[in-house]
Amino acid sequence: MSQEVARISPDKLPIIDIGGLSSSDLADRKAVAEKLNAACRDKGFFYIVNHGIEPALMASVFREAEIFFALSETEKLDIAMAKSKANRGYEPLKAQTLEPGSPPDLKEGFYIGPEHKPDDPRVLRGMFNHGPNQWPASLPSFRKTMEDYYSAMRSLGVRLMRGMALSLNVAEDYFDRYCYDPMAQLRLLHYPPQPASGPAGQKGAGAHTDFGGITLLKQSDVGGLQVWDNSRDGWLHADPVPESYVVNLGDMMARWTNGLYRSTRHRVINASGRERYSVPFFFSGNYAHLVACIPSCLAPGETPKYPPITVEEHFRSMYAKTYAKTA
Repeated sequence: MSQEVARISPDKLPIIDIGGLSSSDLADRKAVAEKLNAACRDKGFFYIVNHGIEPALMASVFREAEIFFALSETEKLDIAMAKSKANRGYEPLKAQTLEPGSPPDLKEGFYIGPEHKPDDPRVLRGMFNHGPNQWPASLPSFRKTMEDYYSAMRSLGVRLMRGMALSLNVAEDYFDRYCYDPMAQLRLLHYPPQPASGPAGQKGAGAHTDFGGITLLKQSDVGGLQVWDNSRDGWLHADPVPESYVVNLGDMMARWTNGLYRSTRHRVINASGRERYSVPFFFSGNYAHLVACIPSCLAPGETPKYPPITVEEHFRSMYAKTYAKTA
C-alpha cells in the first residue's frame, strides 16, 4: 500500500454549500441533494459549508476540550469510559486499535451521548450504549458547552439525513424514524505529536471506516486526516478548510445503500509537531431501527448484499471488533 500522500483539491473532495437544505423551495433542496449524490458515490467524503453552526460555539468546544485534556491523568481517569456501562467518558491514550495488526492509536478521547437517567427503561433493559454521561467536576462550563453543541449538531444531522434521502430519490422523510431519538455520539479527540522514535506503523488513528450513518468532523487548524483514494491507490490529505465540516459515510450507510454509497477508509497521522484536536459527531440513529437495503439503490436484477439488521446489533458487532472484547 502506498504511503505517499497527495494534497486534496475540490475535484477530489468537494466542498458543498448545504444552505439550500434549509430552503422552503424543494428545488433548492434537490440541487444540494444532487451534489451529495455525486460525492457519496465517489469517495463518501466531502466538506460542507453554510451549515448554520455558530463559529463562537465551535470555538468554545475546542477551548473546553483543550482544558479538559490538560487535566491530570488522575482527574481524567476519575471519569474513565471503563467506569461507564454506556461507553461514556474519558478514553486514555492507546486504548483503541482501529487498524488490525498496528500498534494502539496515539490519541485520547472523551465520549458524550444522549443523557439517559439510570431509571430509563432502556437503561434498565441493558440496551447497548444507553446510560448517563460522565462530566468533569472541575470544569464548570464544560457540560453546558457540550450539551449546547450536541443539540446543534443533532439538528444538523437530521437536516443532512433529509438531504441524503433526496439524494437517493426516496421520500424526504425516509430516514425520519432512524433520526428519532438518535444515539448520536459526540467525541472530543486529542492527538499528541507523532514521535519520530515511535513504534513502526503507529498512527494517531489507524486506517478504518466509521461504524454508522454519517460523521461530521470539525478539525482544528492542525491537519493530519488522510483519506484513501481508490482511483490513485494512495492517500489524500484532507486539510482543514475554514468554517467547514468534513462529512463521511459509515459502514451502515454503505450497507443501507447496498454499496452504492461509499464508506471509505481514513486515518490520522499528526506529523505537525503540534497538539492536534478534533471533534467528530457520529450521527447514529435510533438503536431499535431496522436497517434494510433501500430498494431504489438496487440495479435491475440486483439483490441485497446484506440481511436486515438493527442499529444496535450493528454497533455491538463493530465495538467488539475494535475494542477486542465482547460488547
